[in-house]
Amino acid sequence: MVLALYLAVGIACALLHNIIMIAADAVGMHYAASSIVSLVVVTAFGYGLHSRWTYPGAERGRESFSRYAVIVSANFPLSLAGLFVFVDVFAVPVPIAAPVVTVILFAFNYVANRWALRVKRRSKTTGAKPSTVTGQLREAKPEGERRAPCGDSSESQ
Repeated sequence: MVLALYLAVGIACALLHNIIMIAADAVGMHYAASSIVSLVVVTAFGYGLHSRWTYPGAERGRESFSRYAVIVSANFPLSLAGLFVFVDVFAVPVPIAAPVVTVILFAFNYVANRWALRVKRRSKTTGAKPSTVTGQLREAKPEGERRAPCGDSSESQ
């Protein structure tokens, strides 16, 4: 299910990116400049969709947006390098090269976005949630149950 939602948002982001790239090329903008415009627009658009729809349990806020922006920004040099190879080395037109590079970067983005948004998951068998610090599963406590303070002799060690 998450992969299908990720794919839907990824397609929407890819379409928006390619519309920006192709429209900018049509008015004579260099692909490096239009890539910057696309980076800003698609980063905000993608974060909004992924953090609310693809990963509804995701942390939202400046910290997760910053991680997301770093991941998306990592695509920028990869995308420029791909465009350089296709457009400048092999003379492939931008309307063809931009979608090809987009497809190549899809797998990297899927893995990286799961890390950036740090989706909160529960273990199917124990109901435990991963620690936000270590990533290790911790036991889910029933509602109202409190942990005894350290050194309390009523808690077995």
